Amino acid sequence: MGWLIADIGGTTTHCAIARPGGTVDSVETFRNRDFPGLDRLLAAYLGVRPPGQRPDEAVIAIAAPIRGDEVRMVNINWAFSLSALARTLSLKRLIPLNDFAAQAYALPVLGPGDLQQVGGGKAVCGAPKVVVGPGTGLGTAGLVSIAGRWHAITGEGGHVTMAPSDEREARIIALGRERFGHCSAERLISGAGLAFVHSALSGAAALAPAEVGARIAAGDATALEALDVFFQLLGTVASNLALTFAAFGGVYIGGGITPRYVEQFKTSGFRPRFEDKGRYRPFLADIPTWVITADEPALRGLAAYAEAQT
Repeated sequence: MGWLIADIGGTTTHCAIARPGGTVDSVETFRNRDFPGLDRLLAAYLGVRPPGQRPDEAVIAIAAPIRGDEVRMVNINWAFSLSALARTLSLKRLIPLNDFAAQAYALPVLGPGDLQQVGGGKAVCGAPKVVVGPGTGLGTAGLVSIAGRWHAITGEGGHVTMAPSDEREARIIALGRERFGHCSAERLISGAGLAFVHSALSGAAALAPAEVGARIAAGDATALEALDVFFQLLGTVASNLALTFAAFGGVYIGGGITPRYVEQFKTSGFRPRFEDKGRYRPFLADIPTWVITADEPALRGLAAYAEAQT
């Protein structure tokens, strides 16, 4: 019968059925704003399944801290009880994961066609890996091998304090502190963050992220500068994670933004910034960095995790 799997972000939710062997089918995408809550969204997905083909087990990835039965999401006004959700959906087992835990569990099952390497370095088999991805927010996770089995290490690394590496970034972060009080990495390295960086560089009112994207596509100089600053800031955060985990298994860039701009990413300041750690430059030069270009990597990670539970 399989497992219900769902990747629940701040903007969209991707649902599917995980089959034995870690395969994924019946993928559907929903806009969160079309539903008053997660229970209604998942019920809509399950409601069209024939009764004999409706899963009674689920593993879901949520863009929120998982600290108990009550979950409150950060980038959408949804709050729910996991136990109540299981009862509503008639699930005998519901396993919650942080959304970037799902991304992390996908890393061992991604192949060469799912990735594009940027910069040098070669992965060490069995060494820790990390994944970081800007989208609606900024997610992070580590993946470590213990007794031959991969385990995701999650947290809220997107909310660490953002540090500048040059005067231009110092000015942008000062504006961020003025606007938000605390300027976290996510304030600058996310969809809204890209728009904020563009506004800081242009001196104009903030545009919608989609408008900044349109200006990037049109070759607007300020928008392209904002994108490069964005990727350099991402390089700072990615290298901090690489140092924290000694991630000689590689650093993977996911989320919804970077794969859209792979060509710009390759020639951006990301990799020089990633390696720019003074005495630890040789350490970081040995760590490979990849952009995840696969469709729905979180669903593949959830399927791999579900397979390990059977």
